[in-house]
Amino acid sequence: MASTTQQIQTPPGRRSRPRSTGRAGDRIFLGLSRGSGILLLVIMASIAVFLTYRAAIAISKDEGNFLTTFDWNPAGDPPVFGIAVLLFGTVVSSVIAMAIAVPVAVGIALFISHYAPRKLAGPIAYVIDLLAAVPSIVYGIWGALVLVPYLEGLNLWLDQFFGWTYVFEKTEIGVARSLFTVGILLAIMILPIVTSVSREVFLQVPRMNEEAALALGATRWEVIRLSVLPFGRSGIISASMLGLGRALGETMAVATVLSPNFLISLHVLNPGGGTFAQNIAAKFGEADAFGRDALIASGLVLFVLTLLVNGAARLIIARRKEYSGANA
Repeated sequence: MASTTQQIQTPPGRRSRPRSTGRAGDRIFLGLSRGSGILLLVIMASIAVFLTYRAAIAISKDEGNFLTTFDWNPAGDPPVFGIAVLLFGTVVSSVIAMAIAVPVAVGIALFISHYAPRKLAGPIAYVIDLLAAVPSIVYGIWGALVLVPYLEGLNLWLDQFFGWTYVFEKTEIGVARSLFTVGILLAIMILPIVTSVSREVFLQVPRMNEEAALALGATRWEVIRLSVLPFGRSGIISASMLGLGRALGETMAVATVLSPNFLISLHVLNPGGGTFAQNIAAKFGEADAFGRDALIASGLVLFVLTLLVNGAARLIIARRKEYSGANA
């Protein structure tokens, strides 16, 4: 009985490829990948060390409470500065932006991926992606010249019908250079990011899941609610965190629109307020060495805030194992 085992011989004139070459390529790729990861950690650590060192110099000479002081005067004698107003303005404007942008972005992404005809979905997706390439200063100029004047009517309407909520009560007369206006502008700016990522996630939903739901008699909305949204929930969270990261650190657009002051007010329609990025951009050029250290200290808080937001997003996704791929 002939043996079924056959040896594959190398054709004449062709050299067999040494296996060591493939192993060497694997080792090189592993080294480059590992080195890239280590380099990223080193860069992050060096940024954190630099910010912490310079911030410690400034905070050690601050005569006020760095976390609760409602003033920014590092050039004074004695120097007094704090981040209470900046932290409040950054968080409030970002929350307003997320509350407006995320539902609209998810709706646009669902329309492009599941409702719009193919001939219409392509141009809409292209325009949405194009908005992400617009420089922030252009958004700021448009916001100052167009958005601010036209929001006066909306502010009066909100004050008339929702002033009882205290948040939308307008107690000061002035143009709409407020945290609410900043939140709307930031929502427009982060809309393309959240929309693009959410759209790509929705397009990755297994087709058989949708067809199975339709075969059971589900409507188009039920298919989206039962198949698409659960599958894309982690993607929506990731897209939202990307948008939030831009909203937290946006500088030029906020500096162009906002009329800053160092007062905390829950009336979001009143002019005034401030954010970390806007304060750094506005005061860095005129600050002395100690003033720059104080601004770096505020930048350290923004750096930590961004890390906490991204860490919280990762924790939310990890706790939902069915959405993070752990059960795949």
